[in-house]
Amino acid sequence: MTHFNIDIVSDTVCPWCYVGKKRLERAIAQHKETHPSDTFSTTWHPFYLDPTAPVPGEDKQARYARRFGAERIAMMQTRLAQIGTAEGIAFKFGGRIGNTRDSHRLIQLGKTKSPALQTRVVEELFAAYFENERDITDKNVLKEAGVRAGLEAEEVERWLEEGKGGKEVDEEVMGAQRRFISGVPHYTVNKKWEVGGAEDAAAFLEVFEEVKRAEK
Repeated sequence: MTHFNIDIVSDTVCPWCYVGKKRLERAIAQHKETHPSDTFSTTWHPFYLDPTAPVPGEDKQARYARRFGAERIAMMQTRLAQIGTAEGIAFKFGGRIGNTRDSHRLIQLGKTKSPALQTRVVEELFAAYFENERDITDKNVLKEAGVRAGLEAEEVERWLEEGKGGKEVDEEVMGAQRRFISGVPHYTVNKKWEVGGAEDAAAFLEVFEEVKRAEK
């Protein structure tokens, strides 16, 4: 039996992080078909794709158009919608975008409970932002996501209002920078094997087999 601990560096407004999550889950399910006794745990770590993004959020399409150009954005979103459909993600591109620090603080609260609960918080945030066009700089939206994930409403509200988790989040972001992680998603398996970007499930399966071979 092998236990896989997967550290994931991600940002909550990174579409490829959502795609990568789906592909990782598919790889884990496929691996367990042939190695049913193997176990997996995931730990999510923060990253700021755009530390200058505002609070409250601003119109997503307008900000993207300024940064990348409207034509390029249209092409990227068409491709992303196609990839999302294949992965079971109904990407929508309206709504608002802004600073992600508070959303990472919510994920940090989930982390204090359990790896599984932390992952559920991540799932709810991805769904809220990418599929339901919610503004995840809005503390009410964050509270709703936290409660849907299984956190207590009053605890979420206190955590967000009192700024809890901010120091830990900032330290982890700096830690990723010290490791020269400049893009997300980024995965580290058992503190040694690394996968960068939203690779297909096959890339993860190859790493899982390499880990098992190294144990022999």
